[in-house]
Amino acid sequence: MTTEVTTIWIDFHQELKAFILNKTRNSADTDDILQEVFIKIIRNIEKVNQAENLRNYLYGIVRNSINDYFRNKKIVSDDLEMVEKITEEDTQSLNMTIAECCIKPFINKLPNDYREALLITEFQNISQKELAEKLNISYSGAKSRVQRGREKLKELILNCCSYQSDKYGNLVQNDDENCKCS
Repeated sequence: MTTEVTTIWIDFHQELKAFILNKTRNSADTDDILQEVFIKIIRNIEKVNQAENLRNYLYGIVRNSINDYFRNKKIVSDDLEMVEKITEEDTQSLNMTIAECCIKPFINKLPNDYREALLITEFQNISQKELAEKLNISYSGAKSRVQRGREKLKELILNCCSYQSDKYGNLVQNDDENCKCS
């Protein structure tokens, strides 16, 4: 016997809604969860139709949906709390610490012109225009020097250990025991 989604809605939505509301105590959450339940019913109507006891099957979907909803809501809530705790000052401090301990040793391996350009622009927060004035070179020359320095820095880092990128373009380090960084 096949059951249409509209029949399930007519026969069970009030009962399921009351059950969800009893668990959530929030009408907005209840409506969201009920919507998710019926999306799952629509997507899996073949399985719903094969259920021996339709009521029990639907309550199983509801219980799983309630658990999923609050699990996801907790993760989002925890993430937001963590983001709110990290201030801009903390972020800059962390970035400077990483730069000092991890990036600066590579910069120090660069030829003098590039090393000087990167140390001045990246660590002293001096613009490329001010760099040009300080080194008594043209603005385009300063831009080129910084750009080439960054390219050479990138090569040093990538050649240090075997790195690959994941499908999102993020660098991932291979478990390579032959790392030449240290």
